[in-house]
Amino acid sequence: MMKSACPPDPSGKSVQFSYRLNQNRLLLKGVLNRHVVEQNGPFLQQLIEEAGLKHIQMDLFQIAQLDSTGLAFLVHLQRLMAKKGIQIEWVNLPPSVQAGLKLMAASQKKPLRSDSPRESFLEQLGEEVYHLVVEDFGQFFLLLANMSIWGLTDLFTHRWRRKGEVLRQAVLIGVNALPVVLSIAFLIGAVLAIQAAEQLRQFGANLFITDLVVISMTREMGPLVTAILVAGRSGSAIASEIATMVVSEEMDALRTMGVNPVRYVAIPKLYAGLATMPALTILANILGITGGMLIAYLSLDLSVNVFMERMQQVLYFRDLLTGFIKSLVFVGLIVITSSYYGLRVRGGAVGVGQATTAAVVASIFL
Repeated sequence: MMKSACPPDPSGKSVQFSYRLNQNRLLLKGVLNRHVVEQNGPFLQQLIEEAGLKHIQMDLFQIAQLDSTGLAFLVHLQRLMAKKGIQIEWVNLPPSVQAGLKLMAASQKKPLRSDSPRESFLEQLGEEVYHLVVEDFGQFFLLLANMSIWGLTDLFTHRWRRKGEVLRQAVLIGVNALPVVLSIAFLIGAVLAIQAAEQLRQFGANLFITDLVVISMTREMGPLVTAILVAGRSGSAIASEIATMVVSEEMDALRTMGVNPVRYVAIPKLYAGLATMPALTILANILGITGGMLIAYLSLDLSVNVFMERMQQVLYFRDLLTGFIKSLVFVGLIVITSSYYGLRVRGGAVGVGQATTAAVVASIFL
């Protein structure tokens, strides 16, 4: 049984391909490329199926030329016939054809199903905790130590390499954040007074609204509200800036030049945050107390003089010191967390967005 064909070739020449089935041996001869496969592939498949044999030896010794399409066709034909109960065995393979068939078969091989038992819930939980503690927390504390060492080194040795950048970051983190921080702090103080006014009026304890507003703003609400706003406004900017530098390989360029990226990029932001956050907190406290005083005057008929006198009695230095220390801790966490997520970004623009979101959420949580 013999059949041959001469399909057209793009170069204008003719190519010869023929196949012959003799008993259980199928002999292929000539060129086996895309054009030959398109014209002769269906007929060759039909010939094998109609032969009614369970085992066929495909002799490839006389194949003169074989491209990737021909290789893929041979592998596909072998697997297709195997599904139909016909085993095709390649024999007399030239070295080049043998290497190509092995490579093609390996690239198309499906991954084997794992027969190993599924991990239990405790194993999965332990693995997640391990990755969280070792990879996430471990790297975070390494960055914390790195920034602390460089920050203290540059501060006490007076080797500020980027004083101009510190001033620029101070404007971005502190000065530009004044409008939103002061307005929100004023509203927070007013809301505290509004919520307490009705209850205090029932017991004739109008004067104690001063205690509530002043102590709450100086010890808790002032530093906390300021930190949340700075995390959402400046923390996201820090994370996105550093993540963009990582994606655009600017960090690798700094390492190539012998410059520590953390010292060059993150330390100026840390200095700027530590310098401006306490001032922002103090101003937020003032505006929050002002908002509470306004509500006390309008809702509880508490004069400004009475409010101020009571504030002098209940406000202690330790309250101001507590808010001051909290503001420093909060801004340190914001800058370090934002830098951490920016430095560990993976991918392109999508990774930058994910790192920014994670930095803001983690900063607010911390």
